[in-house]
Amino acid sequence: MSADAPKVPVPEVLDAWRMVAARRGVEGRVPLASLARLRDSLVDAEGEVVFSLDFGTDELQVPYVELRARAGLPLQCQRTLDRFVLPVEIDQRLGLIRDEADEAALPPGYEALLVPADGMLQPVGLVEDELILAVPVVPVKPGTEAMERDWAPDAEELERANPFAALSTLKNKPGRKD
Repeated sequence: MSADAPKVPVPEVLDAWRMVAARRGVEGRVPLASLARLRDSLVDAEGEVVFSLDFGTDELQVPYVELRARAGLPLQCQRTLDRFVLPVEIDQRLGLIRDEADEAALPPGYEALLVPADGMLQPVGLVEDELILAVPVVPVKPGTEAMERDWAPDAEELERANPFAALSTLKNKPGRKD
């Protein structure tokens, strides 16, 4: 978190351009259970996300919000079907743009954030968006890679699993007329 940006309690909505002009920031804690869109990706809603948003302009006068978030996301491993907690740490600089065409002008390392015409942003919604992007498409519990090596199928199992193996036995059958 930026030491120079004064912190205020997290409002439901805030004016991004006023926050940039004042170089202000917000920080807060939100239970995972209150993040409805993220909740669909989780196995349960235990835990919370701790976050901060710091607004300002860089040396090129590009308005930005620096988003930092920390959470443990309860997921279901698709390899073992066990519940596990994926630690997520997000440190993202979002360049605030008024129009999609402005995205090309952002410096390297910035992600674009299209600010609505009224300038109002929902801080918790912004954090939720970044957490949704952090959820892996196929969650796999760390450390289960060794299980795959230990239980690698042998050649016979691979042949049985091959749907075309039966065709090759028919093809090689004696008395078959081609």
